[in-house]
Amino acid sequence: MEETLCNSQDEPWRVLEFYSGIGGMRYSIMRAGVNATIVEAFDINDIANDVYEYNFGHRPYQGNIQTLSAADLDSYSAHAWLLSPPCQPYTRQGHQKGSADARASSFLKILELIPKTSQPPLMIFVENVVGFEISDTHRIMMEILAKTDFVTQEFILSPLQFGVPYSRPRYFCLAKRKPSSFQSPFFNNQLLCAPSPLFEQGKNNMVNECNQAQESFDQWLQSCEPIENFLEFKNPTNQVEMGSGFLQTTTVSPNISESDEKNGSDFTTVRQYFVPLSLIERWGNVMDIVYPDSKRCCCFTKSYYRYVKGTGSLLATMQPNEKDEAPSLEEQCLRYFTPREVANLHSFPKDFCFPQCISLRQRYALLGNSLSVAVVAPLLGYLFTEPS
Repeated sequence: MEETLCNSQDEPWRVLEFYSGIGGMRYSIMRAGVNATIVEAFDINDIANDVYEYNFGHRPYQGNIQTLSAADLDSYSAHAWLLSPPCQPYTRQGHQKGSADARASSFLKILELIPKTSQPPLMIFVENVVGFEISDTHRIMMEILAKTDFVTQEFILSPLQFGVPYSRPRYFCLAKRKPSSFQSPFFNNQLLCAPSPLFEQGKNNMVNECNQAQESFDQWLQSCEPIENFLEFKNPTNQVEMGSGFLQTTTVSPNISESDEKNGSDFTTVRQYFVPLSLIERWGNVMDIVYPDSKRCCCFTKSYYRYVKGTGSLLATMQPNEKDEAPSLEEQCLRYFTPREVANLHSFPKDFCFPQCISLRQRYALLGNSLSVAVVAPLLGYLFTEPS
């Protein structure tokens, strides 16, 4: 028998959302069904705050987090802190400076404030890229959490493990302050590579999954939905003609949602999403190409649509016929995934939308910096629940 962890007043959990971005963490806690109130959100990016405010009716605090004091944090009387700090200091493509990177300083400041607060949070949730777990910032975080009576469980998970055809592995740290405990204390102080504890699976199965990475990966792919289930434009072209260096559609059947209409975007054509022939000719050998029936696509970064190499998958709108010779890349009518489709693969709800003033490139950049609701929601549900 399990019950939701309750505060002393049996009222909604008071939550602080740091690095709130476009609201992925807030959507996750909503999807998890946690009875919570976001008492404040924090983000320094004014464009991200425009989107957050547009969807939630509240504009995050836009000041420098490093100016916050322990007294400031105490004033919120928050039970939980949710954090998705900048990942650039820990990415494989970056310089991997860790805590020496200026972009890590605000997160380090928050960590340093934990033992200085008179009302430290009961729960802490941290999301970052794979690689954070071997950084000096991670070592500092774990030392501070241990000294302030937190017990932790860590995960590296991908949407593929939750049925979403999207390869976006991320690191997560869940921390609870004693005497609170996790539903599965067997996994305390461990780094887990599968979501078994979130779904009450036995510890033996958990160990097997971790020791059989390739077998588990194949099983995840088999259980994923096809990419076509996440597309807003299905069968977008029946006839294609060349023009101005682009593959242009002449027959379009868009699936337009109400949120798209609210965005004010012109979805009567997908022309703007087709990849220029010049890019195909130059970078075709390094492009990740997927099809509507594929069950995996690569992680979309903030540079998607600006660059094609290593920024995310491209969709072939002309499905090859197995009986015929495979068509060339030029004949497959490659296009970028639309922002709405990227949001779908991030498992954002249908009513999420961008203000009309947000440009196409800005939308991709904001989505590339966001998180997977399909992964974070069950993690938050697990964090906010303990054995009765």
